[in-house]
Amino acid sequence: MSRRQGEGHGHGREAGPSGRLSGGPGGGRSEGQPDLVATGRRSPLGDPFAAQANPVDPASAAAPTDLAPLSPLLYEPRVRAALAEDLGRAGDVTSEAVVPAGLAAEAVVVARAAGRLAGLDVAAAAFRLLDPTLTLAVAARDGEDVEAGAVLLRLAGAARSILGAERVALNVLGHLCGVATATRDVARAVAAVNPRARVVDTRKTLPGLRALQKYAVRAGGGANHRFGLDDAVLIKDNHVALAAAARRAAGEGGGGVAAAVRAARAAVGHLVKIEVEVDDLDQLREALAVGVDAVLLDNMDLTTLRRAVEMVAGRCVTEASGGITPDTAPAIAATGVDLLSIGWLTHSVRSLDVALDVVAAG
Repeated sequence: MSRRQGEGHGHGREAGPSGRLSGGPGGGRSEGQPDLVATGRRSPLGDPFAAQANPVDPASAAAPTDLAPLSPLLYEPRVRAALAEDLGRAGDVTSEAVVPAGLAAEAVVVARAAGRLAGLDVAAAAFRLLDPTLTLAVAARDGEDVEAGAVLLRLAGAARSILGAERVALNVLGHLCGVATATRDVARAVAAVNPRARVVDTRKTLPGLRALQKYAVRAGGGANHRFGLDDAVLIKDNHVALAAAARRAAGEGGGGVAAAVRAARAAVGHLVKIEVEVDDLDQLREALAVGVDAVLLDNMDLTTLRRAVEMVAGRCVTEASGGITPDTAPAIAATGVDLLSIGWLTHSVRSLDVALDVVAAG
């Protein structure tokens, strides 16, 4: 089994100088790695509206240097629910029948494929919540790239407990690493042709996992779009259509874009930014005339995107959206847009292959 050099922070108890897991309360952390609870830091949301002021160096694209950890408050309830779902009404009947109650084991979680890491603390929480007596040591960091065979987590203790939490830990870790790896790859491709453009996610997330998936996007070097309906105004095509219908019913003329923007500006606070989705250049002109913070250029071809960027001329943030894939992202970025919002990063991404291997028992 291959070993990684330069182990990261531990949880509870961690590996001693020999590399074997040692007991003792409290455990240490490698220098410079913050404790998840003690820091109390908030996760950066990666404000996409700052895109124009933050060019990306293509040589280091998608390599976050200060990835703040997720608060356990965001993931522990979800991990508990997943454990309860998996253990069901009778627990792990296979392990209870086959594995002696007093048997201890040592195991490692490894990457079977190369990729970008995200969710190590969440995976560790599955083991810790099921059995607080397990000894855990995280051997890598979220946001770093690893090769196939890298050891990500070491653990020791009751064999039944290790097997009981295995699937929940691997499911969440593999999925979040998959999101981070896909984001990294797209962000690097985009940065190579447009260093000022940023890859952002969407609200097309799995129910209950939005905070975790958006964290994985940050770990991959992307930025987060809005987290929910309540933290920014995004006027979409249905809003525009309904605003236009309301104007017609009132006997008023004019397009729906301006009406929707004015209504939003009158209703929200001064810190809430307003973005509007436009399908064509006529709607873009209307949005620019009324004034917005950002425009979402929906499903436009490359020629139209270039023209839209020219029309905006830096007056607001430009966001390309609609069916963007790894193959099409570089050409879209080359049009000069500030943001590329990509829904499949969270709703259709392939998980990274991770596994748990028992390395000792007795």
